[in-house]
Amino acid sequence: MRNVLKSLAVVAVLFLTIGSANGQQKIGHINYADIFTSTPEYKKAENELKALDSLKTGELQAMFGEYQKKRNEAQEKLMNRSEANKDVIDPQLNALDIEIQDIERRLQEVQQIAEQELNQKQQELFAPIHQKVGTAIQSVAKEKGYAYLFDISSTNIPYYQGGEDVSNDIKTKLGIAVQ
Repeated sequence: MRNVLKSLAVVAVLFLTIGSANGQQKIGHINYADIFTSTPEYKKAENELKALDSLKTGELQAMFGEYQKKRNEAQEKLMNRSEANKDVIDPQLNALDIEIQDIERRLQEVQQIAEQELNQKQQELFAPIHQKVGTAIQSVAKEKGYAYLFDISSTNIPYYQGGEDVSNDIKTKLGIAVQ
């Protein structure tokens, strides 16, 4: 009986010790999206991406204009086709159909390439910013002794109370003016 009581006492002390050690861990939260979009590098990268997007959109619109022109030309020839001129119009319509199909294929290819280029450019521009923000988060978390920092901008945390919002500390570390 005494061994059981001693064992229970030891277990109770262990639980209390572990519970108090866990109770000392600091928990905080950040808004990663707000921090990321507040960096001057983000604004520069976003402007560069918008410029590239505008350029690619312009190229696609020019090709689409050519496509529309050929379609209208084919429709006009088809509307003016008669039994008397079908021997002349039919070969022209076939040629236009081949041109239209070629333009459609090129449009799809150019659109896919443009999307790939935009995605690649976005990765290229944003990766160093993610790295910089991640390093700042880790640095602030270590300096302030946080065991956990939750990102309230992208995780599913339906409720939180307590903990510290460390977003401003990270912005300060990055040299971003805190509002």
